[in-house]
Amino acid sequence: MKFSPTIAPSILSADFARLGEEVEAVVNAGADWIHFDVMDNHYVPNLTIGPMVCKALRAHGISTPIDVHLMVKPVDRLIDDFIESGASSITFHPEASEHGDRNLQQIRDGGCKAGLVLNPATSLSYLEHVMDKLDIILLMSVNPGFGGQSFIKSTLTKISAVRKLIDDSRCPIRLEVDGGINADNIGDIGLAGADTFVAGSAIFNQSNYKKAIAELRKKLDTDS
Repeated sequence: MKFSPTIAPSILSADFARLGEEVEAVVNAGADWIHFDVMDNHYVPNLTIGPMVCKALRAHGISTPIDVHLMVKPVDRLIDDFIESGASSITFHPEASEHGDRNLQQIRDGGCKAGLVLNPATSLSYLEHVMDKLDIILLMSVNPGFGGQSFIKSTLTKISAVRKLIDDSRCPIRLEVDGGINADNIGDIGLAGADTFVAGSAIFNQSNYKKAIAELRKKLDTDS
């Protein structure tokens, strides 16, 4: 099962001095989800935002699904914190969890969609015994926590391989891709099998968010 294309702007590229306004603007411009990157300066060499910001966005009136990507170690406590703060989906890296199966169930028990994140060099074998517990598989097309990177082209082959795993499993799992996505490559990423696309600077660095999102959708429609 392949879902209709979902565009998830990453708020790390937003103007944090006006974050509530920025998220409102991008939602009004046609965003389907809001992607929320959480880094701990431990699992990855960067420090970003936590549950308080997620809770604040909900209090601000944001009802759009918030897609939380945990780049932290350990994950147990923050899973509960983000459930309480209003997350819609929570994904984590298998290398950062001592009990991946339990953490996936923890997320689902909290009423959120659950997923695993695979770094560029992470094996697909992590997916083998938990396909029935996954709502999302997120493939990183850059190395998380490092700035100034471009889309790693070999990710296209990995996307195709994961798409086959999902189709063979017949489980309703979204295939999400994050890192270096823009109007020049989103069509190829969709053709490889992705259905959910995280875009940061390709949206927030543009003067017209609606036009930027429409251009991404146009490329998906043109190349599909």
